[in-house]
Amino acid sequence: MMITPADEGFLRRAIAIAAHAVTLGDAPYGSLLVGPDGTILVEAHNTVKRDNDISAHPELKLARWAARELDSRTAADTTMYTSCQPCGMCTGGIARSGLGRVVYALATEQLIELNPSGTWPTVPQHGPALFDEARVPIEDFHRLGSPAPQAPSTQK
Repeated sequence: MMITPADEGFLRRAIAIAAHAVTLGDAPYGSLLVGPDGTILVEAHNTVKRDNDISAHPELKLARWAARELDSRTAADTTMYTSCQPCGMCTGGIARSGLGRVVYALATEQLIELNPSGTWPTVPQHGPALFDEARVPIEDFHRLGSPAPQAPSTQK
């Protein structure tokens, strides 16, 4: 799907939200959700530093809002506009929220190039491992369905 002039307008709003975040001492990332009728439903900016919460990315905050507040049909017809391409954490939340589309201004590669230190943190990952053991709870979940939540266990 092509980026339309309307998309560009909403991206400019996401960039303005990111710029405003900087004036508040927050990181320069902003996002908004636009409903099926073209109205802005909700906006957010990055508050990782302010909230001392590494998950306080605007994309994840909006995905969580959409999952709570929108029915599945409305979510599927809703677009997220964001100043930068969502990270892996946010992408997972967006996929689970049922949102239908994401439009972003800066790609991850462009964001990395703009980082004055020239580096981006990475953590080595090793796997997969123990497939036969790890698949059991996943298969049980899908075979049995999602049971009602239970109180947390106090056993350690």
